[in-house]
Amino acid sequence: MSDERFCRVGEVELCYETFGHPGDPALLLVMGLGTQMVAWREEFCELLRKRGFFVIRYDNRDSGRSTRFSGVKPPGLLELLRRRPRDPAYTLDDMADDGIGLLDGLGVGRAHVVGASMGGMIAQVMAARHPSQVVSLTSIMSTTGSPWVGRQSPRVIPYLLGRPPDDEEAYVKRVERLFAVIGSPGFERDVEGLRDTARLSFARGISASGTGRQLAAILGAGNRAADLRRIEAPTLVIHGTSDRMVSASGGKATAKAIPGARLMLIEGMGHDLPRGAWPRIVDAIAEHAAAAEHEQERRVA
Repeated sequence: MSDERFCRVGEVELCYETFGHPGDPALLLVMGLGTQMVAWREEFCELLRKRGFFVIRYDNRDSGRSTRFSGVKPPGLLELLRRRPRDPAYTLDDMADDGIGLLDGLGVGRAHVVGASMGGMIAQVMAARHPSQVVSLTSIMSTTGSPWVGRQSPRVIPYLLGRPPDDEEAYVKRVERLFAVIGSPGFERDVEGLRDTARLSFARGISASGTGRQLAAILGAGNRAADLRRIEAPTLVIHGTSDRMVSASGGKATAKAIPGARLMLIEGMGHDLPRGAWPRIVDAIAEHAAAAEHEQERRVA
């Protein structure tokens, strides 16, 4: 945690970490629901750095070491079931503006933005709201917000609504059980890596209420398909065929909604970033970003 820093963005303070040289093309990594930036594993970030990027990962508001909104109650069960949260603490727009504000705070004018799950939704909103600052968009295992696509397996629901244990080892075991359900059946499981990330997350601070408030922001945004049609950034959509948290229909709908988007389905990948898929994912992100840079240079010329 020694390399972690903080950046004030409006009403929040975001905890972030960087890899690489600030002079290289910036690549912003946005993580998902109730998940801290450390889920972008350090080795994964280093692979991207070696491809020539200045990599930035950060904790979304209400997760990890970024600002918590503990004064606002998360939505109740009935609100979640109706998909109509009352008085959400913030919106997906606010969370997207956080990431753009972090780029501004670091003096980064433009960036390639990569988001996973809820982070994919946030990245999509960034691209729609701040087109001049998003050079390319990569949306991983995410969806459009439509209730008819990207549905969860019933086996996942208890983990979304349940409260995490207060004991570290019990928390680690809970994470293991969750990823036994939503992880990638087509790839070898990195159990030790999963445990290490869970322990690090526990040490940095977990918050069930924070996850609930983030979920309220997702549900409050509703179906964003119309907004996705406004995205101008070259877009790559990556999704696993075995995703039980956000079914592959969510990725397909995302690619269909964003003009010119390219869909890459990874056989056997679930709702995680399995180590065995890293080379393919990193190659895809790097090639997509390079093509976007080339296209932008061509237009300027």
